[in-house]
Formats: sequence, structure tokens, C-alpha cells
Amino acid sequence: MQSADHLINARLAAAGERLVGSTVDPELREATRPEFGDFQTSLALRIGKQLGIAPRLAAQKLLAGLDVSDLCEPPELAGPGFLNFTLKPEYLAGYVTEIAADERLGVPTAPVKQRIVLDYSQPNVAKEMHVGHLRSTVIGDALGRVLEFAGHDVVRQNHIGDWGTQFGMLIEQMLAEDLRAADLDLAEMSALYRRARRHFDGDPLFATRSRERVVALQAGDEATLASWRQLVSVSVNAFDAVYRQLGVRLTAADVMGESAYNDDLPRLVEELAELGLLTESNGASCVFNPGFLGRDGSPLPMIVRKSDGGFGYSATDLAAVRYRVGRLHADRLIYVVDVRQTLHFDQVFAVARRAGWLPESVPAEHVRFGSVLDESGQPFKSRDGEVVPLGELLRIAQDEAAALLADRGTNNRDDLSRAIGIGAVKYADLSAGRSRDYVFAVHRMVALDGNTGPYLQYAHARLCSLLRRAGDGPAATVTATATVTVTTLTEPAERRLAYVLTRFPAAVAETLQTLEPHQLCGYLYRLATAVSGFYQRCPVLQVGVDPATRDSRLALCAVARRTLARGLDLLGIVAPETM
Repeated sequence: MQSADHLINARLAAAGERLVGSTVDPELREATRPEFGDFQTSLALRIGKQLGIAPRLAAQKLLAGLDVSDLCEPPELAGPGFLNFTLKPEYLAGYVTEIAADERLGVPTAPVKQRIVLDYSQPNVAKEMHVGHLRSTVIGDALGRVLEFAGHDVVRQNHIGDWGTQFGMLIEQMLAEDLRAADLDLAEMSALYRRARRHFDGDPLFATRSRERVVALQAGDEATLASWRQLVSVSVNAFDAVYRQLGVRLTAADVMGESAYNDDLPRLVEELAELGLLTESNGASCVFNPGFLGRDGSPLPMIVRKSDGGFGYSATDLAAVRYRVGRLHADRLIYVVDVRQTLHFDQVFAVARRAGWLPESVPAEHVRFGSVLDESGQPFKSRDGEVVPLGELLRIAQDEAAALLADRGTNNRDDLSRAIGIGAVKYADLSAGRSRDYVFAVHRMVALDGNTGPYLQYAHARLCSLLRRAGDGPAATVTATATVTVTTLTEPAERRLAYVLTRFPAAVAETLQTLEPHQLCGYLYRLATAVSGFYQRCPVLQVGVDPATRDSRLALCAVARRTLARGLDLLGIVAPETM
């Protein structure tokens, strides 16, 4: 099912090629203002320049060889040579009727199915997930859903921090306090880590024992490993609870922590040495990638093995690349990690390609994102300066949603306040644009007006209510397989809604191309706004509406409801049927 803009663009390209004798790209775009129709092109300006004629004359020649009468009203020549296209109501009605019978709502599957390894969330063992983990988790989840919807095989990897020197401190502190990891929750473990850190910094003997404990851990000492396994188990269970609260598709089965690659690291370093890529620098084994320079212009190293013989996260990430390509057979790698790690991943990907572990045929993409700020524009922290646990933020959002429902006199069910609160947080994050910082302001996130998650959820619930009230009419069903027919689009608001429904495939395609969930968010806000305008101006069930108009508008509502539900689901947001 090809969209109108693709069809118009193709026909324009053919007409332009006949004029100039070579391939042209019409670069058809959505119109910037309603009075310019639905789509615009500046192709005539470029053709006029190429042929040495006035742009308006070039536009007239283009129109003489162009037939879009099955799709559009007669194209309009505007300004110095722009062409404006307005879709016919008959075409829009037919398109919406067609996608009503398509469970994918006109979105095609990817022409080539890929196996995509998606790395996101990445919390640290023995530390509570905090606001800093929110973005990676919800952005990664949304991208995974969209990629799967496109037909790709998505392999989720949660690369948790479960190895390193901090575990020596933690285990020694537990021994000093006669504690067992299995008896602690994650909040208590986080507090234990802070005590261990202070102990380590203030007691040289404790610091020595902690370092020795790390050596024992790396050597496979069973008692040390047993304590470490308890720390990991409690942490992973706590992470799972947050993921369930967020409604993201990450489970314990997706965990592939740093420790999983530990046995592979010595061999990895040997291979880099055999390839001639390693250089000793101040006792450390480093790779110097061409083109990577420090602020002073000197070559910038990537440390693979530290001077004390330990391995940093560069080595672990290299091992992960090799595993994901060699063992998981990835066709594409995507890492959802904050913008501060840009240089790190540029280095890792460069080394992996030079080593032959990351073929040029396998794209590796760092999906970077900005920070979460408080309302003063500073990094989001509690009043005492500590990083705020993610679970606490989500509870605050749910409480705000419950208060909103209470103010509206809605029966406050826990599942509804949870859906609204969590949806509000996720939508605020996803709609901000992932490369930007954004302000975490719960009272604005949970508002029922403006570009918010609850506004979209309310539009969906409103449509569900209307369809329920319609009873068992031919277009009242909300199922994906309903036979519904849009027959008339006489009012501007219903034509607008039909037009916006045709843009859903383009929004999904743009999200897939850019890996920017805010593209889909922007579309859904546009759709919800069109639904609101339709609801206000186009009576459906009122007395006096003729049966044909009633059924046509119910059909439009049914498709709009399904599109909102599908789009929200791709963002990982619940679409409530009542609010």
C-alpha cells in the first residue's frame, strides 16, 4: 500500500526526467501551512534553472506531463514556481477504508529483515536505578518495539555493571558488618556501597583488603564468588521490578553483564597484540586510533589493559562487540547510551573494525541522549544532593496521576493511575528529542492538556467511549479486523483527521530512519489534536445526523482509535479505554 506522497513524488520524478533527460528528485514535502494544500515541491525552480527558463514556465511544463487526478485536486502553481497538491476527499476516504482492514495500518514491513542487537538500560549492580537510567531504558524500549514492528529480529542486551574493583569494597564491608547480600534490598546495598566507599578512602588497611578481595574474585575464589553472586541476584531482581513498573520489554534473560566477558579478555588483548594494534604506554596496553587526538593535539589512547593488569570497560565493550557479531550473528548494533560516552564508543567501534571483529557490513550506532534536569536547569538530584532513585520518581508520577483522577471525580483504580503516571513520564522523555536535555517536571508531565502523554491517552479513551456508546453498528467495533467504510469527508475537521491518519506510516518510517522516538510522539500529538478538533466540530451520535454520515464518522473514529493505540504501544505507553 503506497502512500499518496510516494505516488505523487514518483510521478513528478517521471515528468521531470522527461523534461531534463536525467533523474530528478522532486523532494516532495508536507505543506508548511494549510493554505498551501497537503504537499509542496520546488522541483520547477530547479528544473527552470537547469533548462534556462523561468520557473513558472518550467512548472507549467511539468504539469502538462503530470497526471495525479486520481489522487489530488488540480495542482496549484504558486509564487515563483512552487507546486501545491491537495488530496481529494475521495482518495482520503478510500485510503482510510483500506487501512481499516490492515492490522498494520498501512505500515510496510522492512524489505530486508535484520538481526539487531540493541544495548540499553545498563544499570550497575548493588546500586539503585536512578533518573540517569530512565532515558536509556525508555528510549531503548521504544526503539526495540518500533524495530520489531518493522519486522526485524531484535536481541535485547542489558550490559549491567557487575564486575570491577567496587565489589572488593562491597564484600569486605559486608564481612566487616557481618551482613549477607541475600538479606539486603537494593536500597540497603546502595547505602552499603556508600559506607564502603568512605571506609576505603579513610582506612588504608581496609583499602588493601578490598584490593586483595578483587584479586580473589578474579581468581575464582568460591567464597568471594558466592557473595558476588548474591549481590548480582538481588540487584537483577530489583531491576526487574523497575522494568515491570515501567512496562518495558527487558527481563533477567536479557542481562549480559561485564562479567560475562571476563574470561575472554586476556585472549582479546593477545589478538590485538598479534594484529600489531597494541602500544605500551606508561605500563598500560593501549590502542592509538588514527584521527583521535587530545585537546593538546597529541594522539589519544584507548586503554585496553591497565598498568596494574586489570581490564577497563573498553576491553569489555570490545569483547561485547566481538560476541554480538560472532556469536549472536548481528546484522546491526545499536547502543542507547548517554552523549558523554560518544568518544568512548567512537574509539571502541574504530578498534573493533581495525581488528576485524566489526565488519563494514555491520553498522554500529551510538544512539546518544541528553540529561534529565530539575526545574532550575541543574542535573536532577534530591534536596540532599543525592541522585534520586528511579522507583521514587515513578511513584511520584503515579501519585500525581491519582490526584488528577481524584480531581476529575474518576474512580481511582491503581492500574489507571499507574498507566497515566508512567505514561506521562515516558512520553515526556521520548517527546523531548533524545539529543536534548529536558526538565523533569511531574506536574506538567501529568497535565491533560498540551503535548503530554495523558492528553494522548485521553484522546484514545474518548474515542473508546464514543464507539462503546455507538453500540453494535457496522463501524462501532474497535477490533483490528472490522469491516468499516469511510464514505464522506465533507467537513474540514473530518478531512483533517483522515489526512493525519494517512501519515502514520511516514511517522514510523521517520522513527526507524533516525532512531528518534520523538518523531512518532510528534505524530501522535498531531493525531490527538485532530481527534479533538473532529470531536468538537463533527457530530457523530447526536440526533439529526443521517445514518450514512454517522457510520462514516464512526469508521473514521475506529481507525483513529486503533492508530493511537498502536502508536502508544510502540512507545511503550498504555492506551486506557476509560479515563
